[in-house]
Amino acid sequence: MSAQKTRPKVPEGRTEYLTTRQMKPDEKGFVGYETIWVPMQKVADYVTPKRP
Repeated sequence: MSAQKTRPKVPEGRTEYLTTRQMKPDEKGFVGYETIWVPMQKVADYVTPKRP
């Protein structure tokens, strides 16, 4: 049988709106990636228009 291989550590990836980090392997050896999004738009409160 083959020996269990370890995944190399991947550096954190950064862009203007996205950050990706490598997570720790789980009990099965699956390595996931955490994705963090920065909001691209601001939410404004709704103001009812003036009556004519």
